[in-house]
Order: sequence, then structure tokens, then C-alpha cells
Amino acid sequence: MIASLALGILPLGLALAAASDLLTMKIPNAIPLTLFLAFFPVAGLAGLGGVAIGWSCLAALAVFCACFALFAVNAMGGGDAKLLTAVALWYGFNISLFEYLVTVAFVGGALTLVILLIRSKADRLLSLGLRLPASLVTARKIPYGIAIAIGGILTFGSTPLAGLIRTAL
Repeated sequence: MIASLALGILPLGLALAAASDLLTMKIPNAIPLTLFLAFFPVAGLAGLGGVAIGWSCLAALAVFCACFALFAVNAMGGGDAKLLTAVALWYGFNISLFEYLVTVAFVGGALTLVILLIRSKADRLLSLGLRLPASLVTARKIPYGIAIAIGGILTFGSTPLAGLIRTAL
């Protein structure tokens, strides 16, 4: 029961962030903050050592610095930056973080192409009576929280922390 709850926190938070970004083009601060704070008790319960937790914090700091630079040049939204930072904490500074970021990049590219296609055919889609969120039809930016969430849901199970949770709890 506890393992299921611990394994479900990150995917649930990611799903909520994706839904919010799709519908409102915003990721509420409470989601990345909750994910950030939930990492520490989950890591402790799973038996993640202090050094590994330190590496996870370093991973989050590195991702935050990269995201901050992208935010500063208006290439990334603040909610996306906070969400990526919180998720990086769960992955740690290892190959699973790299796999996650690459997956997010590929999913984000595909998502961008699909949204651009939808926007180019928006008049036709709307004339068919389809009700689409503004983020898909008229927004100027891409709701990248969706890609961040899909990447996390696809790759979290292969992280060292997820493995520890399954065996320790």
C-alpha cells in the first residue's frame, strides 16, 4: 500500500500538471512544490542514502540553472522550469535523468508538431463542432508541461528510486 502510494506521487503530480497546462497554460506552483517536498520522505522510506539524496539535489540544481537560462530568454515558461526541476530531484544525477530529459525533448518535439498541425487546421476543426482548449488552438506558446509529464510517466519506473521503492516498501 505504501509502495503504491510512493510510486504514484510523481506520476499523479505530472498528470495534474499536464492537465492544468493543457486547459489553462499554467502549472500551479503547488504541484512542483508538492513533488519537491514529497521526494524527501519517499527517498527516506525507500532507503536512499544521504549521498544519493545530495546527488539528487545537485541534479535538481543543474536542471534549474539550465531552465532558468531558458526562462530568461523567454524559451521556457516558469511553470515548466519549476516542474522539470522538481522531477529532476526524483531522478538523481545519473543516466535515468539523461534518459528522462531526452524523452521529454522527443515528446516535446512531437507535441509541438501535433499542436502546430492542429492550429493550422483550427478553423476546419472548430467548424466540425470540436471543442478544443485555447492552448491547442489560439495560444502562442506550447503547453510543454504535457511533454514533461509524458516523459516522466514513461521513464520513472526505470529510475533507481523507483527500484528502491519497489523493493524497500
